[in-house]
Amino acid sequence: MNNRLIFLGTGNAFVTRCFNTCFILESDGKRLMVDAGGGNGILRQMEDAGISFASIHDLYLTHAHTDHVMGAVWVVRKVTSLMSQGKYEGVLHIYGHERVLRVLLTMCEMMLPGKFLKMIGERVLTVEVKDGEHFDAAGMHLVAFDIHSTKEKQFGFTATLPDGTRVACLGDEPFNALCRDYVASADWLLSEAFCLYDAREVFKPYEKHHSTALDTGRLAKELGVRHLVMYHTEDKTLASRKENYSKEAAREFDGEIFVPDDLEVIFF
Repeated sequence: MNNRLIFLGTGNAFVTRCFNTCFILESDGKRLMVDAGGGNGILRQMEDAGISFASIHDLYLTHAHTDHVMGAVWVVRKVTSLMSQGKYEGVLHIYGHERVLRVLLTMCEMMLPGKFLKMIGERVLTVEVKDGEHFDAAGMHLVAFDIHSTKEKQFGFTATLPDGTRVACLGDEPFNALCRDYVASADWLLSEAFCLYDAREVFKPYEKHHSTALDTGRLAKELGVRHLVMYHTEDKTLASRKENYSKEAAREFDGEIFVPDDLEVIFF
């Protein structure tokens, strides 16, 4: 198996018992980091995962919420530090829509030392992507798409790996039917599932514009995908999360279901 999903974090914005949702999609040894969590906890997660920042040359940012983009400032700081020490080869490409890149660059300009900041535009390159745009990153072919969020502009993506496997990432909000053509029949569907449907009165997912595990299982069935991964959850039920979320989604979806813990790796 030449493909891996490495989950650096699996929780929603306010978790304290796990890290915010971010992950690495790896194929044939090349790595695409997707989001970076909400702070310097990304440094610990990468260390615990045994992954060097020197191996990260492509970062995709879905949107500018704090729990997704603030960790990217630390990624830039770490990578530029390695560059200044001669310990990083090549360039870091950061992909995203105009707003998320503008937010990231503004934070970097305000927070990073000049010796690191001067590398942005030289060896740290931001790449604006448009809705429906095709591009290549980390040896994969990606298509970015607007998820039509009502809260914050957000882009998901579909990645076609060298072996033809299609991985669709919906970001961290419920699926919009306008995105169907991008993700239908994907081999892997990565989707948020804020809590169990049976716990909806406790966690109020719909008020926060999120889904339940049952909703996500139903969606996976409707889209005809083969494998479902659920993340961006609450953190009050971590001990039972894997079992109970899987069981609830399986009431609607008969494909393979994964509810990863932080630092868990899925090989495929």
